[in-house]
Amino acid sequence: MEEIFFYFLENMALIIAMMYLGLKAREYWMPKLAESNKGPMLNGILIGLLAFAIMYNPFFYEGMRLDLREVPLYFIGFIGGWIPGIIAMIVPLAYRIYMGGPTVWLGVGQAILLPVFIGALFHNRKRLRTPFALVDIPRLMAGLLVFELIKSISMVITTPATPGLAAIMALMAAIGVLALGWIVNDAHRNILRWKTLEHQSMHDTLTGLPNLRFFHERVRDLKYRGVPLAIVMMDVDSFKNYNDTHGHPAGDEVLRTIGRLMKEAARPDDIVARYGGEEFILCFTGVEDEAEAFVLADALRERIESHDFYGAESQPTGRLTVSLGVGISEPVKPIDELIERADQALYQSKRSGRNQVTVAKSEDESEVGHEYQMNR
Repeated sequence: MEEIFFYFLENMALIIAMMYLGLKAREYWMPKLAESNKGPMLNGILIGLLAFAIMYNPFFYEGMRLDLREVPLYFIGFIGGWIPGIIAMIVPLAYRIYMGGPTVWLGVGQAILLPVFIGALFHNRKRLRTPFALVDIPRLMAGLLVFELIKSISMVITTPATPGLAAIMALMAAIGVLALGWIVNDAHRNILRWKTLEHQSMHDTLTGLPNLRFFHERVRDLKYRGVPLAIVMMDVDSFKNYNDTHGHPAGDEVLRTIGRLMKEAARPDDIVARYGGEEFILCFTGVEDEAEAFVLADALRERIESHDFYGAESQPTGRLTVSLGVGISEPVKPIDELIERADQALYQSKRSGRNQVTVAKSEDESEVGHEYQMNR
């Protein structure tokens, strides 16, 4: 029994080491693939190879080939469901049939088919549908208990295995599955924590929009690739009056709503961000002339003006409106100068009566064009 015990310890060490390395590889080398629809299939393939590695050097007992292949197979059934589980079975199933022996079909049924079947039955699709979901440890162990009861009783009845041997295998499998659950949860917590910090560093906490840092990085990349674009600076008209009348919580809700309206109006490749205070900044991509930029910016202005904001009737014009300034990108001009031109155009809109769009002339950055300025 001591020899069997230490053999299963070696199996456990292999399982834990390979799972750890697999999680790190997914985190650093294949993050996009892991989060795609192909991620579960990849997991199934990797678990199948792990099960094969465990089976390659079995412990022979009374004509039986003993190992802990059930641990990764049950685990993939539990966290991935039927499809990854079935994929994971292919290699170990083929290998076990190829090796043959007097207990081949018992081994296939008890240590390959049954763990995937029970794991998939206990799989919680709602809880585990995201790539980095946390494993429900109590549910994981409850499913394993059901599996081990069925398998252990079946082994004792149908094979030369003794109750003591079945108990040792069940204990080792339980330790292995529990270790896998803890390892996965620790890895996923670290990834989720990192993603949260990354999101917070790149997004505005009030509106949920990207912040200015994110905006600069994305726009610089677009300009480097030669994508034609227009920068739009936007400011909420008479926002101090709204805050003084209705309070800052209502003002915050206005900013959140405007952020949502901007995201809804943005095209797939456009970039929307909060500049600061009541100011927002946009990047319209694929825009090469003032007329097109004006149409896009004015459509956004009209969308915000037509929205039914709480307390908008208390504003000087009886509506809650925005003013916008637009600057068209030029190949030799840096992004900061383009933003400055859009900002100058915004102040021109403010000075000319608010609730309008002004497009800066592209041929002379010191002038502000009025041919695409609309008063309301």
